[in-house]
Amino acid sequence: MRLPVNPLLSLSLTAAFLSGGAYAESREPAPPVTGPAADYPVVVGDPFQVGATTYTPEDRLNYDAVGYADVGQQAGSAISAAHKTLPLPSYAEVTSLDSGRTILVRVERRGPMANDRLIELSPAAAAQLGLAGAARPAVRVRRVNPPEQERAMIRSGGRAPERMATPKGLLDALNRKLAAGAVVLSPKPATPPAPAPQPTPSPKPPKPAAGPTAQPTPMPAPKPAPAPAPAATPAARPVAGGSLIVQVAAFSTQERANGVAGKLGGAVSPAGRVFRVRLGPFATRAQADAALAKARGAGYSDARIQRAD
Repeated sequence: MRLPVNPLLSLSLTAAFLSGGAYAESREPAPPVTGPAADYPVVVGDPFQVGATTYTPEDRLNYDAVGYADVGQQAGSAISAAHKTLPLPSYAEVTSLDSGRTILVRVERRGPMANDRLIELSPAAAAQLGLAGAARPAVRVRRVNPPEQERAMIRSGGRAPERMATPKGLLDALNRKLAAGAVVLSPKPATPPAPAPQPTPSPKPPKPAAGPTAQPTPMPAPKPAPAPAPAATPAARPVAGGSLIVQVAAFSTQERANGVAGKLGGAVSPAGRVFRVRLGPFATRAQADAALAKARGAGYSDARIQRAD
């Protein structure tokens, strides 16, 4: 006996069979990249123009410049920034040349699209630096390579610890650079030295007069140049509000941290999943500066001075 066929059911089954390939090919959207992998790959990009000026992005590790900041409207709660030439993403320390405060930002966008601005800060970054509402704040931008713990803080929407305030002497020097128009502070390729001036021949002594009794006229001996007075050595002043330490670097294993600490005469301090190598504590700024120079001379260019915990 032949059963009756429901035409609506038949059409539904046919449509499902014909569209089965489409359903089989559908995929769930890939989850967003998190963790250290979110900082890679680093994108440099092609040259572009703002007005008549061409900017060429480059992966420059020692970038260090002064200029003026802008406050944008993008990424309101993130501590981020836009820059014309730094890689995306990368990290930079931004210093207010008015207050000396310094924060860590993540460079995520191209900009600002104005030739008289060096960097564009998100509203949250400008607020952390104390620049909210400022019309044309002067800043220093220095590319850095922070430890993964601080990168993770910023990627997750938080804030990295504020850096130690810049000393007034350095702020004055940076402001003079800005006023002179020398915005880029990074080292430039060395130029060949100018040829040394040739010595001027000494005048010959006059010839003696004719006759058996004539004697040559003696030349006066040159007077020795006075020795320069020794420079006065400023007295070391104690640091107000506590002692200072030099944070050399952070490592993922205690074994590597112990090796570096042994070479530099430092100590290992665990912090979460990393092990920090520190020098100090020091009672004066001069002692901390000497330890910082020692760390950077050993190849740890991101070493910095902080107040002891």
